[in-house]
Amino acid sequence: MNPLFVAIDTPDLNRATELAQTLHGSAGGVKLGLEFFCANGANGVARIGEIGIPLFLDLKLHDIPNTVAGAMRSLALLKPAIVTVHAAGGRAMLESAKAAAAMETKVVAVTVLTSLDESDLRSIGVDHAPDDQVQRLAALARESGLDGIVCSGAEVKAAHSAWMNGLFVVPGIRPAGSAVGDQKRVVTPRTAMADGASILVIGRPITEAPDPAAAAREIASSLQG
Repeated sequence: MNPLFVAIDTPDLNRATELAQTLHGSAGGVKLGLEFFCANGANGVARIGEIGIPLFLDLKLHDIPNTVAGAMRSLALLKPAIVTVHAAGGRAMLESAKAAAAMETKVVAVTVLTSLDESDLRSIGVDHAPDDQVQRLAALARESGLDGIVCSGAEVKAAHSAWMNGLFVVPGIRPAGSAVGDQKRVVTPRTAMADGASILVIGRPITEAPDPAAAAREIASSLQG
């Protein structure tokens, strides 16, 4: 399986459709997040889905258990390969999300956003380093029956060691020499895979490239050998 999912972070449905069509066959799938979903809704997701490329809906669901379960049932009609929820929602919410998801959908819990560092966590009352917090939330996700977690490449090695059959989605991936942007905890694609990542999420280094498909193929080939 091609582990490369490309983040299409745009509210422009035509642009998103063009990118998904271009990347079909070069990437393992595309990630659609809040920016796209708020602008285009389920109909926009369905349009991308018609292309036949696997969909990762990065909606980071976080609400009371009943509401999250209802949202997950609604999303099942779109047949996403992966949907994210926030691990901070707690065990009951995580269990409800998984129980309501379609059989073919992997539910993964977001642990610590890659835009946050230790000082950011302290500012919101979390007195743990990012790696410790990831470990705590990964254990909660595993115990709640989820398929895996979202974490940065800085934490994936330890998380994978503790959960060998988990699905590890790693955003904040930057090929060597790429701009970091608004990410704070980044690694290269090859390092992330070597440390146990299952899926790599890469956005701007591919979507802003002159030839996105070629950029995706180059990154995918760098993972071989």
